[in-house]
Amino acid sequence: MSDVEAVNKLVQKHQDLKREIGKVIIGQEHVVEQILLSIYTGGHSLLIGVPGLAKTLMVNTIAQTLGLDFKRIQFTPDLMPSDILGSEVLDQNRNFKFIKGPIFSNIILADEINRTPPKTQSALLEAMQERAVTVAGHQYKLDLPYFVLATQNPIEQEGTYPLPEAQLDRFMFAIELTYPSIEEEIAVVKNTTSDASVNLNTLFSAEAIREVQQLIRRVPIADNVIDYTVRLVNKTRPNSDTAPDIIKNFVDWGAGPRASQNLVLAAKAHSVINGKYSPDIEDVKAVAHGILRHRVLKNYKAEAEGITIDQIITELLG
Repeated sequence: MSDVEAVNKLVQKHQDLKREIGKVIIGQEHVVEQILLSIYTGGHSLLIGVPGLAKTLMVNTIAQTLGLDFKRIQFTPDLMPSDILGSEVLDQNRNFKFIKGPIFSNIILADEINRTPPKTQSALLEAMQERAVTVAGHQYKLDLPYFVLATQNPIEQEGTYPLPEAQLDRFMFAIELTYPSIEEEIAVVKNTTSDASVNLNTLFSAEAIREVQQLIRRVPIADNVIDYTVRLVNKTRPNSDTAPDIIKNFVDWGAGPRASQNLVLAAKAHSVINGKYSPDIEDVKAVAHGILRHRVLKNYKAEAEGITIDQIITELLG
């Protein structure tokens, strides 16, 4: 099958997938799309939203329709690295045997990741970056595709351990969940308070998703689009000559080179699911908020004046 045929096939499967997910998840189309873009490109996502917005249900539904293994880890202050990675135990013959932890799955929901100490948070780092974990000097490869979806509650910040910038940068997307509209909430309440059951069809497999990830990387991209992407990221840095006034006045730190890489990959995936064979600048703009949101650090002046990161990015995209 040629790449053009593969793109056409993916467009149809993506539409089918969204319809299948829509049987369970009402609304939140933009959130679902960004999670799928992240999976198609092999990235990880950070979901920021208050409790009760069906984050776990959403991830579970997506995992089912993609034909992937799914595990949920509830992060708590007393969680140890071995609780998620696994540990070595003595068997009956007094030999050490490795018992795999919940991190050995295709999709991991790291629930309230900022509730656990840095030592346990950092246990995820190697898994996210290297797709492997090291326990007692032995490295264990994780099954591919491998995708971490972490959640954060933006309200209760007492007793939390905010993710350091280096770890935030490992996430391709930071996705904000908002409350549903009145109509969507009515539909949710109707669906969840009756005895109706939904049968979900599996439309992908682990192998098929790996092929999609390879296809996305093969998508050609024009030099001017890469040039625009790199210049856009460069403008987020206050010490850059090209930084506009809003960045110099309201931003402490800008995005690094990983933002440029993720913007290009996400733009490729965004163009493909919309039936285009090569991304343009509009595709870059379409994914910019999710990719830059957690990589641009605003200063106290922005905080005092009530200016949000999203407002800064919107101004930057012009």
